[in-house]
Amino acid sequence: MEYFQKRFAMAEKQASLRIIAIASAHHRLNYIHPFPDGNGRVSRLMSHAMALKAGIGGNGLWSISRGLARGLKDRGEYKRMMDHADSPRKGDRDGRGNLSESALKDFVEWFLTVALDQVRFSTAMFDLGRLDARYRALIKDVVDDKRAPDLVAAVLRHGRLPRGEANFVLKTSERTARNTLSDLVERGFLKSDTPKAPVRIAFPLDFRERLFPNLFTDAEVNVPEPPSPSFK
Repeated sequence: MEYFQKRFAMAEKQASLRIIAIASAHHRLNYIHPFPDGNGRVSRLMSHAMALKAGIGGNGLWSISRGLARGLKDRGEYKRMMDHADSPRKGDRDGRGNLSESALKDFVEWFLTVALDQVRFSTAMFDLGRLDARYRALIKDVVDDKRAPDLVAAVLRHGRLPRGEANFVLKTSERTARNTLSDLVERGFLKSDTPKAPVRIAFPLDFRERLFPNLFTDAEVNVPEPPSPSFK
């Protein structure tokens, strides 16, 4: 485990290596099998944490665990690919350790393709491209403040907004902007870690169907076909 930590700590130096390391570390931790039980759960949690640190985490919008459970073609793919990555080295040109480097590359490509598939699935399910319009329409219907939709849209677009910049977004006085912002926070459409911290978007459960149609129902959703890994 000390060697495992040392080797994968080196991947922190480059953004691309941090992403590749998520997949390779996932297999290698399972291969080491440091715990009597729960190694799979730990490796999935580790992959989730590494994705967040690499800047590609889903923050609740997509899950690698769902992808590993489902696979690209069937639910048995994950076990088959993990077994494949356990393959012994095939000659002097197949890595320097006991395990096959080419097999690990296959697993890494499969793993990252699964991650991409989950991002595509979540994008289709959440219909993020039209979320701005749906959120604006919702705020217009339930909040008696014509400035509120613009403020929500600005926060949605930028991810977060310092409270002191609300008046610049709305082009109003600080007091008017503060009232609009406070009302949206009180209603649960915006939230922040502290009363003075920047605000970020929130999704009240009472309006989940307005914001994400069909996400919680059995209605048919047009989801893109999973991408195919290039290896054979």
